[in-house]
Amino acid sequence: MSTTETSTEFAQFELGPALQRGIAEAGFTSPRPIQSQAIPDALAGRDVLGLAQTGTGKTAAFALPILERLLSGRGNGDPRALILAPTRELANQIDVEIRTLARFTRVKTVTIYGGMSIQKQVNQLRRGTDIVIACPGRLLDLLNRGALHLKAVETLVLDEADHMFDMGFLPDIKRILKALPAERQNLLFSATMPKEIRGLADNLLTDPLVVELANTMPAETIEHALYPVAEKRKLDLLKYLIDQADFNSAIVFTRTKHRAKRLAEQLDKAGHRAVALQGNMSQAQRDRAMEGFRRGRSDILVATDIAARGIDVANISHVVNFDVP
Repeated sequence: MSTTETSTEFAQFELGPALQRGIAEAGFTSPRPIQSQAIPDALAGRDVLGLAQTGTGKTAAFALPILERLLSGRGNGDPRALILAPTRELANQIDVEIRTLARFTRVKTVTIYGGMSIQKQVNQLRRGTDIVIACPGRLLDLLNRGALHLKAVETLVLDEADHMFDMGFLPDIKRILKALPAERQNLLFSATMPKEIRGLADNLLTDPLVVELANTMPAETIEHALYPVAEKRKLDLLKYLIDQADFNSAIVFTRTKHRAKRLAEQLDKAGHRAVALQGNMSQAQRDRAMEGFRRGRSDILVATDIAARGIDVANISHVVNFDVP
């Protein structure tokens, strides 16, 4: 589909020309269901509760309304939008997509998470930003240092709220909320709604638009297989399956960080291009691992569930639960 057709597809939202160019740059053809449902109300300033999983297009569903709002007025250098994410990988993915959509604007973003120099992040904030994309822990550190002020925030996004709860971030989120202005737009996205997240949504959102895509059926092209196997034979079975099947790009989940590291080493030694992604790695190591996997330098990503949360990688051929989830 051509760039002109792409712009026409999104013309229903009446976004500015700079964002229309960004949409074309991102390669978007037509709005995804969550975008069609959420964007009009979000543009109007309404709170949104989106029940949607990774890969449904939810980033653009909140990014485009935020960008349109930012372009309609000027800030003073303090962030006007705050996006909270559970993991560094998800924060970076959100940042990449927003930068693509905002390529033809002067909107600035800063990502904040642990594992990177806090002084570098302080310096970035001093230069001014429009959007902060952050993991809750490091954001609180900067708030406590007085290096970040959130009183100009007009829009708050909680992305993958259920994962943030699973990772113990709910108390941090509640402290962050106290630093925000009372008058703001709130957008909350979650794949599931445990009672704690339901309670947070009830307190946070006012008359929200509810978009529910979380219960969509799996794609018909997905095949599931279960292999009963003794613990000591699991590695041999995995190597056999890799040799027999067309593992173009696979993610293997393990229960522990040690297992992920060890399994990646064993697969690599057996001649398979494998790389680990687990919590003991530095941010630079994690970035290299993900970049290599995305670019095809590695065929197999061995990861713990926590480390891999929020990762959205195209063209995955196989997903293996090496351990019972």
